[in-house]
Amino acid sequence: MLQTDFDLQFIKRCFELAERGKGTVSPNPKVGSVIVKNNQIISEGWHQYFGGLHAERNAINAANENIEDSTLYCNLEPCCHTNKKTPPCVPLIIQSKISRIVISSYDPNPDVNGKGVQMMRDEGIEVITEVLKDQGDELNKFFFKKIKTGIPYIALKIATSSNNKITKSIGSQTWITGLEANCFVHELRSEYDAILVGAGTINIDNPQLTVRLVKGTNPYRVIIDGNLSSSIHSNVFNDKDFDRTIIFSKENSNPETISVLGKKGIKIFEQKSNNYGKLNIKKILHLLGEQKINSILVEGGADIFTQFISEGLFDEIFHIKSEQFFRKGLDAFDSDIELYSELVSSTKLGRDDLFIYKKRSDSC
Repeated sequence: MLQTDFDLQFIKRCFELAERGKGTVSPNPKVGSVIVKNNQIISEGWHQYFGGLHAERNAINAANENIEDSTLYCNLEPCCHTNKKTPPCVPLIIQSKISRIVISSYDPNPDVNGKGVQMMRDEGIEVITEVLKDQGDELNKFFFKKIKTGIPYIALKIATSSNNKITKSIGSQTWITGLEANCFVHELRSEYDAILVGAGTINIDNPQLTVRLVKGTNPYRVIIDGNLSSSIHSNVFNDKDFDRTIIFSKENSNPETISVLGKKGIKIFEQKSNNYGKLNIKKILHLLGEQKINSILVEGGADIFTQFISEGLFDEIFHIKSEQFFRKGLDAFDSDIELYSELVSSTKLGRDDLFIYKKRSDSC
């Protein structure tokens, strides 16, 4: 049986429900589920937090009437393996005598990827797949990227003057964007697992790198600091979230700082530098993936932006441009964004402009 207009309607509702898990379910995917009988919703559920019950089970448990011969909608293929704390959903779906399943995306996890669909079909359940697939894949782009590559989804947030400078004077802090743009950035922070910056940003701006202007969960703070020059008095080492701060430095760079921060419980990963005296960003991203981090928002500074862009180690760029023009200062990046990415949308954030780019499929 082909998909119907009702299928589109109810899958869109799954997307809405799935978004309720934003910021609380990672490293799991965002999933919503709807149970329908006679084209009427009789139950709903979503994955609410990491370690909690999955969306399908929550929807089945919430049903106040018989769900036999109903249709279950889910934006992601139901799981069928036991390699996790929560029980798989496919056996429960089969047990519940649900007769039809409609999903948006296959689960790329090798333990699932088509196996859940096949198990249900083997039991005589009609399964419709890939309904609004592009939207379903976009909803869980963080999870999909990490599962497929071992590397988190990477977005760069770059705030500049109208002529692409991030400061009026090298070595000094400059406020560039307005309140609307700042709120947008804090909303982004609430959606990503981690924020990544370089040591220069820590020492010049002394940022908190937390979510304050909107409601949301504070991300991990990742600092790439080859020489371990960050001040031990910085906010990120001394606030209530100091234990969610991770540093990457060169081997034997600053034993005294390592000792002080290590005693606080701050994670420090030491690595060999490359032939140019820099840390290997790709290795860092793999290590962060091993720490169950699915998504990273890169916030600065210029050297970090240039390295991520020139090496093609990004998926998306949020470029916020102020109307201000700086005659002097530091360029945000030493490369051409459009060589590596393409503009997909633009909008206003108060007095500032937001340009969103996606990485070109043919870039390095």
